[in-house]
Amino acid sequence: MAADKKEKTGFFSRIGQRIKDIRAEVKRIVWPSKEQVKNNTFVVIVVSLIAALIVFGLDTIFGVILRLILGLA
Repeated sequence: MAADKKEKTGFFSRIGQRIKDIRAEVKRIVWPSKEQVKNNTFVVIVVSLIAALIVFGLDTIFGVILRLILGLA
């Protein structure tokens, strides 16, 4: 029966192994350059502004239509 049991590792050795694994993964990360970060930030800002304008426009149009339907205009 004892031969069938798998050897369990200790709690602290598992934590140590996990930390080693995390360090190995962090070393594999490819960080973007400053230029890439600037470009991506610009794209996010522009897309956000366009989306905001679209939502504002639709809200205005639907508001006018609703006022016309309800006779509040």
